Amino acid sequence: MAHDPSIPTPHSSQRSAPPGASEARGPGSGTVSGGFTKSEGWLDWYDGPSTPTFRLPDGAVDAHCHVFGPGAQFPYAPERKYTPCDASAAQLFALRDHLGFDRNVIVQATCHGADNRALVDALRRSDGRARGVATVRRDVTPDQLAELHEAGVRGVRFNFVKRLVDRVPTDSLDEIVAKIAPLGWHVVIYFEAEDLPELYDFFSAIPTDVVVDHMGRPDVTKDPDGPEFELFLRFMRENPNVWTKVSCPERLSVTGPRALDGEQHAYADVVPFARRVVEEFPDRVLWGTDWPHPNLKDHMPDDGLLVDFIPQIAPTPELQRKLLVDNPARLYWAEQQQADKEQAEQTPADRTPSADQDRAGARITEGA
Repeated sequence: MAHDPSIPTPHSSQRSAPPGASEARGPGSGTVSGGFTKSEGWLDWYDGPSTPTFRLPDGAVDAHCHVFGPGAQFPYAPERKYTPCDASAAQLFALRDHLGFDRNVIVQATCHGADNRALVDALRRSDGRARGVATVRRDVTPDQLAELHEAGVRGVRFNFVKRLVDRVPTDSLDEIVAKIAPLGWHVVIYFEAEDLPELYDFFSAIPTDVVVDHMGRPDVTKDPDGPEFELFLRFMRENPNVWTKVSCPERLSVTGPRALDGEQHAYADVVPFARRVVEEFPDRVLWGTDWPHPNLKDHMPDDGLLVDFIPQIAPTPELQRKLLVDNPARLYWAEQQQADKEQAEQTPADRTPSADQDRAGARITEGA
């Protein structure tokens, strides 16, 4: 069987291919186009992920992933802190299908700044199977927001990780939130645990739904019952509009084991933190692969084994369905959910005479 060049294939520096898989590298994997040069030490995304052992529920959403470039078509931002390898929409959607997800939420990567063209292109290529989280500046116009909304954007992201931005965006957030709130969008915030005490009141005042990336990056060498993580849990308890992604164990883990070489119990040191959040806030949690895993320093995980991490933190079918299906659908496909609900609730009395006549006419025609 010929290899589909759109599907990522095994990265020879990581591990051998699964039995029967091609060993050829997919086009663009490990490369960057447009005259750009990857950042020194950059780790390319994992080609040829294994097939997950865990079967995802129907309708599962990868609620945190990215596209990079390709640089020749969508140049990387001059103010970027890193230059990645290209990771196209076609490669992301091939991974989606391989892992067993139905839909994606694509988050604007910092290497593209506030230029959302690569994100919008991916959303439009998805045939409605992707939603987006954009980055916008304070001077964004209503027409620009309307165009993003039409493409499938449903939130904006603010990066408070000081090593990734020149300045934290506290001065612009309020102004931008006032512009996006009428669209029903939410705010995604990315910060590290040590910065939450300083930002606690500021974040608590955000009036829209708020999604915290990666549980606020807890220090997993500390006690999950200790004061640092307890502050994050209190933040969620006191603010019912706050959600969180229990994603990126590969970023948080210190002792592993890594999601490589068939490991079925990866990142055990992260499990007590993520599982506690899932069990206490089952209706406000999301999960995503974080493909293509920007800025990892010591290893690149097998995305199939990352999927196999999910049952460790969401151990029951009910929790898995909320985490992977119901919650992301409620947050990102609310209009579709409402339309489906209205259709399901429609009674025969709601049908118009003309609609009944049309159906009757169709039956007569079929019998002719």
